[in-house]
Amino acid sequence: MGYDNEIEELKQKVIELKRKKGAIILAHNYQREEVQEVADFIGDSLELSRKAAQAESDFIVFCGVRFMAETAKILSPRKLVVHPVPMARCPMADMITADDIRDLRREHKKAVFVCYVNTNADVKAECDVCCTSANAVEVLQRLDADEIVFVPDRNLALYAQRFVKDKRIIPWDGWCYVHRRIKLEEVMRSKEMHPDALLVVHPECDPEVIDIADEVRSTGGMVKLANESNHCKFLIGTEEGLIRRLRREHPQKVFISAGAPKVCYNMKLITLRDVYRALLDEAPEVKLEEEVLERASACVKRMFELFER
Repeated sequence: MGYDNEIEELKQKVIELKRKKGAIILAHNYQREEVQEVADFIGDSLELSRKAAQAESDFIVFCGVRFMAETAKILSPRKLVVHPVPMARCPMADMITADDIRDLRREHKKAVFVCYVNTNADVKAECDVCCTSANAVEVLQRLDADEIVFVPDRNLALYAQRFVKDKRIIPWDGWCYVHRRIKLEEVMRSKEMHPDALLVVHPECDPEVIDIADEVRSTGGMVKLANESNHCKFLIGTEEGLIRRLRREHPQKVFISAGAPKVCYNMKLITLRDVYRALLDEAPEVKLEEEVLERASACVKRMFELFER
């Protein structure tokens, strides 16, 4: 049996098993294509966590990096949330610790602490409010604060500062290794080769890349733009998994990586066989200490409250 046939057979086993167990599979935009193809929902981390909370199923298989599965648990504390490969972690999320936040609080006593959703649960528990790449600007604008400590992504903090000029934003020096590898020179070459394409980049990219972009969007924002835009050709500055998804969903449009395709190897650690085992064993389960869960939940819910004003 060839590899493609094995994958197709395994897909059918996964689909049958999740139906039998009443489970739902959530897959991030950067997951392997075959994992996305068996998922009930594909999206960004917070979007998927909200799907988990809204779903009737009490058994969630979350295919993403660790902090994403933790966020799903934070929003669905009574559900069984399984993360197929616990070692699939986000290096940027691991660049800041709860101890770091406690040290920063002693240094910046009057600051409001904002954490990007790309943080581990214990870090969220030490912060005041969460944000996403899609709403970071609005969250910072709506906060009643003169000084904001923003963790962990420096580039997202610098991007938000462009629109939030009345507040001092103090960024932690964290970064996404995937978006940091999207360099100005290769993006410029791509623009020269495809002058008719719309350049869309992620706000985790370096400032000089953002400066030349036509649109700056989160992964969810890129999906929305592809759905709504009249443009037929796009240069995309993010991880290659999203580009594959856009090509599948819009075969009549052209999506090109802005430079050599970039891969998040941490996201790609989860294979279809791992998903099958997670369904079969209902493990490894995401477990959080009750205090961490409660305090992290308050941080995430504060973000939602800011948008209900």
